Amino acid sequence: MRAAVLHEIGQDKLEVLDDVEAVGFGPGRVRIRVRATGLCHSDLSAMSGVLPQPGPFVPGHEGAGEIVEVGEGVSHLKAGDRVVVCWLPACGACPACKRGQTQLCLAGFMNAGTPNFRRPSGDVFGFAGTGTFTEEVVVDAGCAVPIPDDVPFDIAALIGCGVTTGLGAALNTADVEAGSSVAVIGCGGVGISAIQGARLKGAAEIVAVDPVASRREAALNFGATKAVSPDELPSVKQEVTGGEGFDYVFEVVGRSVTARTAYENTRRGGTLVVVGAGAMDDYLQLSMFELFFDEKRILPSMYGGGDVLRSYERTIALWRAGRIDLAGLITHRVPLADVNEALDQMRTGTSLRTCIEI
Repeated sequence: MRAAVLHEIGQDKLEVLDDVEAVGFGPGRVRIRVRATGLCHSDLSAMSGVLPQPGPFVPGHEGAGEIVEVGEGVSHLKAGDRVVVCWLPACGACPACKRGQTQLCLAGFMNAGTPNFRRPSGDVFGFAGTGTFTEEVVVDAGCAVPIPDDVPFDIAALIGCGVTTGLGAALNTADVEAGSSVAVIGCGGVGISAIQGARLKGAAEIVAVDPVASRREAALNFGATKAVSPDELPSVKQEVTGGEGFDYVFEVVGRSVTARTAYENTRRGGTLVVVGAGAMDDYLQLSMFELFFDEKRILPSMYGGGDVLRSYERTIALWRAGRIDLAGLITHRVPLADVNEALDQMRTGTSLRTCIEI
């Protein structure tokens, strides 16, 4: 079967090969025919080595498709079921799950060290224990979440990561207060979803911050009240908040420099939400005095900061009701053979989300 493979960490191009086999099928596992997958910035970060990932590997973790076959012991799924791939399934038994913090369950990460694919030359891993830039993938049954028939595969794929992450940051982690002021730094698919979440919660002012003009323009269509380049942030902070700072600032880039900017633009007593996935050796520096004196809350948001399955259901309900725009997030579409075109679109900022159709 066909799959897009990164041979070595640090390479910037994928090779689409037809000699890849999905492996690991057995009890408790399912085989999925992938129909659509989104390109998330985390895929690029894994390719570059910013996020830890063994190689060679098949990128992709934001996917949807159909069940081809189910292994022994899988009773809640059957061949033909339409599913979204959940790259961070909850085990239900660990301390985090028992506390209700299922997004912090580490069981899914254990899959990342087991190869999901094989070529004649050897084993191939799947990103985050999945790997959706492929025609078929074998995953734990908990990674396959059924979706209703009226949800298209491309929409479902977005719900699998970017939309859940961004919406949840505003709805779950920050729990944005109606009438508040919000700034979102980084307006790709996740940042735009955070903007939509802030709008749903009734924020009075939502400022989108991004260096790419097309993304700033798009942010206005999704609910931002203002959209500025990073250089314009000080002036809009003065205009909107009188210089005090925003009630909520979302960092959706994953770099210490933008996290520091986000902190400085959060008002005293306000909330900084860290959404971007960054490198393990990129450190955010804060003085002990400012931590104490400014009393700003720093809230990391992992995969939307809430129960993933409930978040999926809520997102589908909001989409059906027309309260959020998911189709508009897909600005480009490419076949698997042109996956490197999707990478270029993400790197240059010309896309919000590229759907790779398989």
